[in-house]
Amino acid sequence: MADKKPDQVVYDEEKEKYTAGLLPYATNASAPKITSTDLTGWKNTNINKANHQIKTEYEKLKSAYEALMKKHEYNALIYNAEFSFEPNVGQIYHLYIKENKQTFLSIIAPNECRFKYKGSFKLNEDKIWEKVQTE
Repeated sequence: MADKKPDQVVYDEEKEKYTAGLLPYATNASAPKITSTDLTGWKNTNINKANHQIKTEYEKLKSAYEALMKKHEYNALIYNAEFSFEPNVGQIYHLYIKENKQTFLSIIAPNECRFKYKGSFKLNEDKIWEKVQTE
């Protein structure tokens, strides 16, 4: 108790030295008051920015997912359709529906026949069917 320092003295007992000058904050009674900065405005602004960015990324992912699911739907429809030929990569084929609701793939263009037209598709190098617009 005899060698105890007063409260206003900054002394490190483990290192046995005065450390007031080494601290990142003021240590004497006449030092300016330490107050926390109000970060509410900064937080609200950045929360809005972050939420906007996340929502934008979500919308991109959602639309990419929907496009992928549409591509999957077309591929399932075409691979389950009837056709008696081996399709060539890059060639445009047309999908039709018969009266008995069975789908079939043909090279005959929609303006050259009277079948119920479902769409035109092209086989790519990865053997994935892609929907194409016909004239």
